[in-house]
Amino acid sequence: MIDRTSRFEMRTDSDFMDRVDRWRSEQPDVPNRSEAARRLMELGLERSNEVRFSAGEKLIVAMLSDLLKANKVDSEIDPKFIMSAIYGGHYWALNWELSGLFHDHEDRKQVVSFVVDVLDMWDFIETGYSRLSDGDKLRVETEAAPFGKHVAFRGFDGNNETTYMSVARFLIGDMGRFQRFKGRELNSHMPMIDGYQRMFRAFEPMRAVLTGGELNATQIIQLLQAKTHPSRRGAAS
Repeated sequence: MIDRTSRFEMRTDSDFMDRVDRWRSEQPDVPNRSEAARRLMELGLERSNEVRFSAGEKLIVAMLSDLLKANKVDSEIDPKFIMSAIYGGHYWALNWELSGLFHDHEDRKQVVSFVVDVLDMWDFIETGYSRLSDGDKLRVETEAAPFGKHVAFRGFDGNNETTYMSVARFLIGDMGRFQRFKGRELNSHMPMIDGYQRMFRAFEPMRAVLTGGELNATQIIQLLQAKTHPSRRGAAS
């Protein structure tokens, strides 16, 4: 049984209510206004991620399909299939066949900002580390154990941090940013976000004065040490 204990009030104009009244009068059981409004909202929510075209959009799609066929354009999208789906009202088929195009996912700004910060931080770390003397690299390996031996950005966990990994891959592979990391898998195969957050908190004050400069051995050690959870730092040392 549907739980209807939550109360919801809405104020609207008479024209809107006339439209609701017309809709409910066409229903077999002629629901009252509140029930009609509830059903209409449910319909809207159910269809929020479904493919729908306005009359104008259908005309545009039809014209583009004709252009593709007339010019014999080789496209991954089959215009004949698209038009068959529209003519037949088989919009569900477009969701099935073009799921990569019709979806509700959108990267959150906070995720993108964090990934950019992490990539920027690791760009500085790897650049600085590559220019250290052998003696300083040995110092990093010793003082920043267990993360001081292979100082390289590993990416994000493909199982639990998929969105972060996807954003990083898009920035590097599709947008041409942070090319130092180009060609890497970027799947760390283990959660990394918590460690990166601790590292970035330590990096942020350093970053403010790094314009045109590089991280030194001491700073790199501090950042790599921050990656270790505080509860495990005694064991790591």
